[in-house]
This record gives sequence, C-alpha cells and structure tokens, in this order.
Amino acid sequence: MTALINTDEFENARQSRDPRFDGRFFIGVLTTGIYCRPICPVRIPKKENIQLYRSAASAFEAGFRPCLRCRPESSPGTPAWIGAPYKVSKALHLIASGNLDRSSVDELAEQLSIGPRQLSRLFQQYVGASPIAVAQTQRLHFAKKLLDETNLPLSEVCFAAGFGSVRRFNAVFQSTYARSPKELRKGVRGTQQTKGEGIRVRLSYRPPLDWKSMLAYLEYRKIPGVEFIDLEQNAYYRTIAIDGNVGDICAQFSEAEHSVMLQINFPDTRHLYHIVEKVRLLFDLKADSEEIERFFSRDALLKKVVKKNPGTRVTGCWDGLEVTVRAILGQQVTVKAATTLAGRVAQRCGENYNGSSEHLTRVFPTAKILAKADLNGMGIVGQRIAAIKAVAAMIEAGEVVFDGVLETEEFVRRLCEIKGIGHWTAHYVALRVLSDPDAFPYSDLILRRAAANNQETLTPKALLELSEVWRPWRAYAVILLWKHYQQSVRKK
Repeated sequence: MTALINTDEFENARQSRDPRFDGRFFIGVLTTGIYCRPICPVRIPKKENIQLYRSAASAFEAGFRPCLRCRPESSPGTPAWIGAPYKVSKALHLIASGNLDRSSVDELAEQLSIGPRQLSRLFQQYVGASPIAVAQTQRLHFAKKLLDETNLPLSEVCFAAGFGSVRRFNAVFQSTYARSPKELRKGVRGTQQTKGEGIRVRLSYRPPLDWKSMLAYLEYRKIPGVEFIDLEQNAYYRTIAIDGNVGDICAQFSEAEHSVMLQINFPDTRHLYHIVEKVRLLFDLKADSEEIERFFSRDALLKKVVKKNPGTRVTGCWDGLEVTVRAILGQQVTVKAATTLAGRVAQRCGENYNGSSEHLTRVFPTAKILAKADLNGMGIVGQRIAAIKAVAAMIEAGEVVFDGVLETEEFVRRLCEIKGIGHWTAHYVALRVLSDPDAFPYSDLILRRAAANNQETLTPKALLELSEVWRPWRAYAVILLWKHYQQSVRKK
C-alpha cells in the first residue's frame, strides 16, 4: 500500500460526489495543483488529470494545496485505522489528540514501543506522509476552519491551532495558500457569528450515523447539573473543565447536512482544538460506518443486526474519570440509581457553574478533589467509595491515564488492581474512554446472552473466542449486540 490509490476503486464515488466517501480519500488535481474532497462542488476533473491520496497529509506532502471551495479542513477526517496496523492507528489517534504538540516523533515511537525509523516507514506505507506532516496538516486545517467559521482574532487562531508564533502562522499560510491569514479571512462569504454567543464550528460526519440512539444513550445516563440532552432540538449540552478553566459546550445534530454544530463557551481559546477533538471522539464522528457494516454483513450472527441498525457508532465520553466513577456507582444497581448517585457526587463535590444553559449548574469534580472527598451519607456503599477514591488517587498520581497511550489490556490491568473494580467495570470504561475500535467487555452478561442461541448464556471465555472473527471492530459489535438484545426484549 502507498499514499497513492487506484483511481478505479473510488471513481463512482468521485463522479457522484458521494458523501459517504468524504474523508476516505482526497483528490489531487494535476492541472491546478489543488487537492479536494470527493464532494467538491467544482467541475469534476478528468480521470487522467487526477491522483487519489489516502489522507490530506499525503496530498499536502505531495505538493498539492487545499481547495478553497470544498475546504478539506471541514471533511470528517480519514478513518485512522482502516487498512492500517494497530501501531499506525494508535499513532494517528495520539497525533490527533495533540501528542506531537508536546513531544517529539522519537517520544511518540517510544510510547508505541517501536523505533522512530519503523514508525516513519509505517506512516509512509499506510498514510503516505510523515507523522510531522500529519500534525502540521492537522494544525493548518484547524486554523483555516477557525478563520472561516469564527470571528476570533488572528493571534488567537494562531495559538488555538498550535502554532508556536504568529510569524510561523503567517509564513505557513503564505506558502500554502499564497495569501496571508488576514487576506483569506477577507474572502470568506456567509454570515459570521456575533460577539458574545460563544465560538461555533461545524463538524462533518460520514453518513450514516445513528446519532439519535447516541443521544438516547446519553440521556438515560446523564449526570444532573453536568449534562443535559434536548431530544427535541437534537442537542447535547455539558459543562467542561480544562487546566482549571471551566465552560460548557453544546453539540447539535443536523441530519440534512450530515454535521454537528458545536458551540463552545470557554475562556481560554488555546484549548479549542482539544475541545473539538474530544467532541469528535465522544460521538465517534471519524468512523466509517460503510466499511464497518460491510465487514459485519459477512458474519452470520451480526449481518441482520447491522442491516437493522445502520450508522451504529461507539459513544465515547468527555471525561475518563467521570465515566469511571459512573461505572463504579453502577455496579449491582440500576442505571437510574447510578445516575442519581453520580448527580449527588457532582452536587456535593463539584464546582458551581452558571453558563449558557440553565440546566448546567455543576462541573464534575477533579481527581484531586475526589481523592480527598467525603462521600459518606449519599447512599454509596463503603466499597464503592473506597474504589472511587483509589482510582482518583491513581489518576492524580499519573498511574492511570485516559489519553490513549496505554494499550487496552494494560489499561484494564491497572484499573483491576484497585479493590472494587473488576473486569466488567474496567472493560466498560475502556470501551467508553480509549477510542479503541477493538475494545470488548467480554464478561458483560447482556453480551453473553445476545450472542448466544436458544436463550442461552455464553461463558465469558466462549464469548471471547467467538469475538475473534469480529476483530478489529469488536467495540462496534458490542453496541450492535446491546441494541439487538434491547430490541429482542422489546418484542417479547
């Protein structure tokens, strides 16, 4: 595999401007030196005048510049793990999370337990660009998006996108677009947002996406005061905290436009990319349902389930600690009871908040606060209190991290070292937190029932063996089986 891909493979998608392929490949136009998304509205170039690339970074590194009409920075992004080995997909996930803004390629390779030369070779083979080029393209695209969609001052756009200086910011834009950031912004058409309403950016996704079931899932588990779901407006609200600053976000889905309008109310714009990336992971916006569903359609057990549930994605989370506490509280109690207890924890230990929505009144407590908090008298049993405080202490000490550096099994092992956290809890947290498409809580009772025939219940070992054929998409198999079980129970 190389950066270039066979034009025949995606010719129909290119000719029809199929939105399902947006971000799966990029078109380098030899006659103009521009690279485009497959949905670009300009006249479709002749086949002999194009080259197709697996990622925007590979097109950029080949010398093409981004199209100003279709704006490659607004695509759903390249699905990181399609066709690539685990190490590459893991590295892409870490780079998207800002890893190379804080460390070097050598340190990235060390985190992946491979050499930097091997990492570079793998990137050239499967992505068609170096890790640095991927990070630079990511930075450039986000800056261009902020220029087009917000009224942020240019200096704030510069640092929000991760550029080290305004001089470097201007130089990169001049060399890429032959225009300065200021000149590019002057050419933007359309309505700009007004001052005081927060920062709004539009995030695209590849259809299909069953966001209604994701919102329903979050609605059933929302922490009062911290989260609010408006099902009539197709919107998810929540409070957020980063580096001591607090704010809130609202993500509103549009089926017609295949997008999420994200409104961010946060005082420090340097964290904007981090916020946007976490929302993409929360709603699994980069996934390619077409690819995943094609894979499962060959499986005897899942082919009917996937046909009935198109666009199934894995609902992530905003905060790993929050999900872990919620999972601990949910042991041996109903979902509703766990929600009540989580709300009590937020009410007692979380910070007061008064933001853009009257429904958002609390910020979930930090690990530092929870490690020393008094959680007695709220209906939480002693063993769960001890587990919550222990995991908070480990997070505060850096022994448990949610940034995706740890492989799933190592992450699960560390959580299971805490008394009161078993394999089910640890695997469930991994499924929600790590963005690992192959995470699989094989001890889950509902999964063991949903995957069995004749109303039996598989053993964890039997389910684990059965799941081997679902690699590397086992996390999606989990969501499909949960949906299948719920739908079967409803029929009865």
